[in-house]
Amino acid sequence: MTLLEEIWKDKIIAIVRGIPSGYMLPLADALSAGGIVMLEVTFDQRSREGIQETLRSIEQLRKERADKVAVGAGTVLTPQQVRDACEAGARYIITPNVDPDVIAQAKRCQMVVMAGAYTPTEIERAYRAGADIVKVFPAKAAGADYIKAVHAPLAHIPLAAVGGVDVGNIAGFFKAGVCSVGVGGCLVDKKEIQRGDFAQITEKAKAFVEALPL
Repeated sequence: MTLLEEIWKDKIIAIVRGIPSGYMLPLADALSAGGIVMLEVTFDQRSREGIQETLRSIEQLRKERADKVAVGAGTVLTPQQVRDACEAGARYIITPNVDPDVIAQAKRCQMVVMAGAYTPTEIERAYRAGADIVKVFPAKAAGADYIKAVHAPLAHIPLAAVGGVDVGNIAGFFKAGVCSVGVGGCLVDKKEIQRGDFAQITEKAKAFVEALPL
């Protein structure tokens, strides 16, 4: 099974943002125990140290949990960050925008690309540039009805919903036509992680998986 096929099968990508590398292994264990095995570790673009911390987390997951989770890099903004993420062990990249140079670099690195877009023009541009999946971002602001309307003429383009996806609305986004979703703070909660409540994260992961439409 290819990585792209895995994304289509597993459907949910956990967005790991602002979590120190020291928590990555128990977090990966908690999410995978709940049935979520796709982890997007986002670049912290605010500082060089933040960027390096992201790469440390990706490398750690590749070395220690490659048998449990498929790790990707998120908030990727430059071709150099694509190369760095690939070297650290990321298998896919996720961007918040449409940057043909970033997409092209990812394809040269043989990585799956999910590029962020909002309008039909941006979605088509991202797909034409080589994105394997186009994420509609922010999805909650757009709503499932918007995605359904956009998907009708662009049904050949695989879409993902990212930004505001929760247990209550996840099924609606899939019914609207997306192939996957990204879930952030309502799943990967910093306070729960800091106090070591990984069992709660596992239970939330299970709830998201159970909320998927049959």
